[in-house]
Amino acid sequence: MSKRSEGSRGGHRAGKAPTQRQLRVGEEIRHVLAALLSRGEFRDPELQNRVITVTEVRVSPDLRNATVFVVPLGGEQTAETMVALRRVGPYMRVLVGQELRLRYVPHLSFEHDLTFDHAAHINRLLQNPVVRHDVAGDAEDTDDDDTDGEADTDHGA
Repeated sequence: MSKRSEGSRGGHRAGKAPTQRQLRVGEEIRHVLAALLSRGEFRDPELQNRVITVTEVRVSPDLRNATVFVVPLGGEQTAETMVALRRVGPYMRVLVGQELRLRYVPHLSFEHDLTFDHAAHINRLLQNPVVRHDVAGDAEDTDDDDTDGEADTDHGA
């Protein structure tokens, strides 16, 4: 059985990259949700006057489920914002369905995006004087290795 036919059998393949269609649908949903959240058309008091960034939308291979990653501006009241988004999720799904022409509008599940928190943590680690010294030492070692490598290639030419 060829790899193509194995991969085309139903279901989500763990560790595989999303298809172009998944990426395209996810990006379209992200744009629609970002516009909806920026207009603030919700009566929910937890979402009014709140700036929320939609960072990514991951769509399942069957396009029936979408995980929406969001970050409230400034990271304030994240728990309350997530509860409110989950509460208005079915209504947002209807609005997404009105904006996009899809056979099935995916079920939207909202998750707090921790990417920015993780990047800030790595940045803090890199600013640590001990780590900064180690990184500077590694860069010097790499420069020395490159010079040696270039000298070897010149002699081989």
